[in-house]
Amino acid sequence: MTTTLRPAEPLQQNPDGTRSRRYRVCVNSRPVGRVHIGTHPVFGDAVARIMSLRIEEPDRRRGRGTVAALAAEEIARGWGCRRIEVTVPAEAEAEAEASDEAGGAEGRAAGSVALAGPAFRLATALGYVVRNYSMEKALGDVPPALPEGSRGRPMTDAEFGPWSARSEAEYARDWIERGVPETEARAKAAKDHAALLPDGRDSEGMLLSVLEHEGTSVGTLWLAVRGEQAYVFDVEADAAHRGRGYGRSLMLLAEAQSIAAGKRAVGLNVFAGNTPAERLYISLGYGTRRYAMYKHLL
Repeated sequence: MTTTLRPAEPLQQNPDGTRSRRYRVCVNSRPVGRVHIGTHPVFGDAVARIMSLRIEEPDRRRGRGTVAALAAEEIARGWGCRRIEVTVPAEAEAEAEASDEAGGAEGRAAGSVALAGPAFRLATALGYVVRNYSMEKALGDVPPALPEGSRGRPMTDAEFGPWSARSEAEYARDWIERGVPETEARAKAAKDHAALLPDGRDSEGMLLSVLEHEGTSVGTLWLAVRGEQAYVFDVEADAAHRGRGYGRSLMLLAEAQSIAAGKRAVGLNVFAGNTPAERLYISLGYGTRRYAMYKHLL
């Protein structure tokens, strides 16, 4: 039996400048699933995304998802794409299923990879590698206390400018170090910062804080408290003060601010490769939810 993709709609030219198309996965003309492929809203036409891929029961575990994913790659090559990306669930939510990541800025922290479900194993077998992944923690009702001598305060106008430039540059560097061309990485960093902080330090739903210990500034925190859950976009202990537990204190500050804002969960994105950061998040009770993966198209 032959597995093929058949268009389910004309090629779409979307308002954000991307193009996309839905396909039926067919076995000898019998529909057994669906695939949605598109180009990237930030990285442009050179980068494709498998926005969704699903094989229905009872046609799973027969290689249909593998063939469909490979066929999607061929379509992306035909569009002139040099790279393809996919986001898959960490848990075994559905065999041979992937979903496009919700949200804007990806990967504002760092870490390595935990175990995942069938979609992750399929992507790995096809040569995709993890660039970053999402973690999340449910929150209680009582804000955690900071260590004695530590406190959080709002970032000042004088502090915001240097912090913003440094944060954007480091964010771009994280993408560059993980295979994204420099021009694309810098464009993404600039676009994400502009979208998330349109009014700078006073942007709605954004809390920009400095952690002090015994009167000395030791780190910074960027926390979003808009939407259903809070989200840590950037957390960093100052270089001169690392290795003293201030990263943990900053995360406790994020949880305290999240609870004060009425949020029941806090999330963050983690770049692959920074094991100490991942260990910190795991020790604080964060669990992996989704993996963002990519593959170069030869």
